[in-house]
Amino acid sequence: MDKKDYYEVLGVSKTATDEEIKRAFRKLAKTYHPDNKQTGDEAKFKEVGEAYAILSDANKRRQYDQFGHQAFTNNGGANYSGFSAEDIDLGDILHDIFGGGFSGFSGFSGFGGNTRTNSKRPRKGEDSLVNINLTFEEAVFGCKKTITLDLNETCDKCNGVGGFKEKNCSTCGGRGRVITEQNSLFGRIQTEITCQVCGGSGKTYEETCNECNGRGNVKKRKEIEVTIPEGVDTGYQLRISGKGSAGTNGGPNGDIYLEFKVKEHAIFERDDEDIYLSVPLNIVEATLGCKKEIPTLTGNVILEVKAGTQSGEKVKLKGKGIKRVGSIGKGNMYVVYNVITPTKLSMSTKKLFKELAKENLDNEEEIKNFQKYI
Repeated sequence: MDKKDYYEVLGVSKTATDEEIKRAFRKLAKTYHPDNKQTGDEAKFKEVGEAYAILSDANKRRQYDQFGHQAFTNNGGANYSGFSAEDIDLGDILHDIFGGGFSGFSGFSGFGGNTRTNSKRPRKGEDSLVNINLTFEEAVFGCKKTITLDLNETCDKCNGVGGFKEKNCSTCGGRGRVITEQNSLFGRIQTEITCQVCGGSGKTYEETCNECNGRGNVKKRKEIEVTIPEGVDTGYQLRISGKGSAGTNGGPNGDIYLEFKVKEHAIFERDDEDIYLSVPLNIVEATLGCKKEIPTLTGNVILEVKAGTQSGEKVKLKGKGIKRVGSIGKGNMYVVYNVITPTKLSMSTKKLFKELAKENLDNEEEIKNFQKYI
């Protein structure tokens, strides 16, 4: 049967970016992984794994775009790369995508029923996510915070190898893989799997490091000072590269991700980089106009309120909003007037309003238009 188009398998276009391809594979891998009791499907899982292995490799993707599946078969002629599905190290792919902490994929056997993870390969350390609460002012103006978290650090005693007096594994003879045999309806079947004694490294140690118990890393509590830029908001994530847990086999450290939750302000309302301020006016101020002192993020300013201001009218103060993260530009501030109608009047004030009522106040266009229908 002809193979399905790799782009179609992942549900992406032929112009998809590397990040879009990676994101599509992550979603499908979680859906079809055999350990997923609701939607697990081993055949589809292998299919998306093969598609990702091709499209995530710039060279293989270029061959596939030019020759299709024929690029990876003997029929591909001069363009045949010698690649087949059996060459895919799906365990490594999953580790790169989900990190060392994603235990849900740890036991899958990959293509052809064998665990093909190469434990000698350098691996990036685990990423960490830290939630940070900020006041409105801290988010707007930026600040420094000290975070505390537990991270895996390379064991100083054994330099991360897990033991001392290295030697070839006696179980696999240093190959890192062993062949097992079992009987089936079709006869005796040989299967090559990762050596369980050395974990595929081909090496063991006469003495296990008692500092890390052979793991090569130890958990340590660390305090890290981080600089939070101006303008972050609730849900914004900041990546601190290379400050996470230590990698293995010489791999890079993981990353730390900071996710923020910002407390609401008492009078300012935020909308992305813009802020809104509701300013109350009494009926005299709105009718006759006035000068009004109002707060902004950078100090108080005096606004000229024009006569006849209506409730809900809005004034823009350009550049008085919040700085955009990673940019020099700022949003705007919007002042929204709220005309307050008095509810408690003294006798003298009521008398003034009654005198005012005798004036011809019905000449406003909106009032006249309404009265036509009465």
